[in-house]
Amino acid sequence: MDRRHFLNSSVAAGVAAALPSSQALASLFHSLIEVTADVQAVSGAGSEVVLERAAVQELADSLRGSVLLPGNEGYEKARRVLNASIDKHPALVVQPAGVADIRNAVTFANERNLLLAVKCGGHSYAGKSTCEGGMQIDLSRFRNTRVDPTSRTAYVAGGSLLAGIDHEAMAMGLVTTTGTVSHTGVGGLTLGAGFGRLARRFGLAVDNLKGVDIVTADGKFLHASADENADLYWGVRGGGGNFGIVTSFEFGLHPMQRQVVGGEIIFPLARARDILKFYSEYSLTAPDELYCDFHMEAAMAGGDAIVAIHVCYSGPQANAENVLAPLRKLGTPIADTITAIDYVAIQRSWDDSDPRNEGEYLKSGFINDFPGELADSLIDGFDPHPGRKTTLFFQHSGGAISRVAADATAFAHRKSQFNMFVVVVWSLDEDRTPHVKYIRDYWKGLAHHTDGFYTNESSDEPASKVHANYQGNFERLLALKNQYDPGNLFRLNANIVPTVKG
Repeated sequence: MDRRHFLNSSVAAGVAAALPSSQALASLFHSLIEVTADVQAVSGAGSEVVLERAAVQELADSLRGSVLLPGNEGYEKARRVLNASIDKHPALVVQPAGVADIRNAVTFANERNLLLAVKCGGHSYAGKSTCEGGMQIDLSRFRNTRVDPTSRTAYVAGGSLLAGIDHEAMAMGLVTTTGTVSHTGVGGLTLGAGFGRLARRFGLAVDNLKGVDIVTADGKFLHASADENADLYWGVRGGGGNFGIVTSFEFGLHPMQRQVVGGEIIFPLARARDILKFYSEYSLTAPDELYCDFHMEAAMAGGDAIVAIHVCYSGPQANAENVLAPLRKLGTPIADTITAIDYVAIQRSWDDSDPRNEGEYLKSGFINDFPGELADSLIDGFDPHPGRKTTLFFQHSGGAISRVAADATAFAHRKSQFNMFVVVVWSLDEDRTPHVKYIRDYWKGLAHHTDGFYTNESSDEPASKVHANYQGNFERLLALKNQYDPGNLFRLNANIVPTVKG
């Protein structure tokens, strides 16, 4: 029977009604895909590749999920990422419904040397979860979180968002470190290291990772843990997406009360120098249970710029007042939203303020201390300007993060006390050039204070700088890359360039 005729039949309607909505949608898209011509694509090296119609149709027919081509319903949504200034067009998008689909897609891409992008939450500032002319594997239909309260373990499907972990674990009185924006993809966040509001107390996401299931470039399905493929387990904890697509994460969980104390205290920009000086001292002496960020922000619409300190205290409620007392002595703020709050709610509190529905550009780096010269450069170079949103941001690290050896995981930056960002956001109908130039010029006065950068924010760095950023762990990571991805199929990341031929 013709597939399209079947879809229009009452039998198809009954099948669709019996499925969960996401499954029904996936089934519908899959059944509608009919490849009518060869597909023009590009290889990882940038050369032209012709994908024969029959081969693409065979791939589509092998999946429980979908293959989307330009013009298919769902393609436009799948190809886009949160940074709307990134406007790339994959030759085809695969939306897997399970591990078998991921293996088929990876094998197809590897055999044809296709440029390959992997999208989970789409938060990559540089747009590395989409591509021009290659294959995008969009994991948005591969999401699930299951919590085992007895073993205190969360089992998380590779395409899941952080909100799912927070929601399911906290319902059991348990938590693990997840980022600060709940619609972030678990894969991208975790494989790069995984900072968040609980990292100073419980360690990075990689420090709570018990094991992974992963599809490597040759299509093999492996488990990696301390007891099995231990080198690969070491490598995925900070080596990014260089070695394959993680299809399942196992996170260790920790008991924690549901209510924390958090929010922001906000002051006018005129207070920037003394507030920043206070932050540099207060944050460095904070207990592990206190996560404390600083940001300085000028809005796109103009008006008064502000400085603010954001906190999340997850320790005993009885101690919160004493821990936060120094903040109350800073004088009268513009606003003070610090209060008792549900942990899942504070994890969602930045979702709407995440600016990546507009064009944006950032530079970032780790800093290990906070000299007065840095504070002067930060404030003197900050230029509020109508028509763009400019943000300086410090993400608090230290605490439990710093008590892990630099070579215990692939993530080497254990002595960092902060991750420092400068970010510009502009309206998409404007020329990006002056905004990007401003950030680059601003960063020139700050970069010499940094010691490497967070791989999840890598953008236009040359390979030599990316390799150096892995510091003493690079040679071991290179050996893993040569073993598991010698052809560099997984290159749209903080890429470790293999030195053997695949």
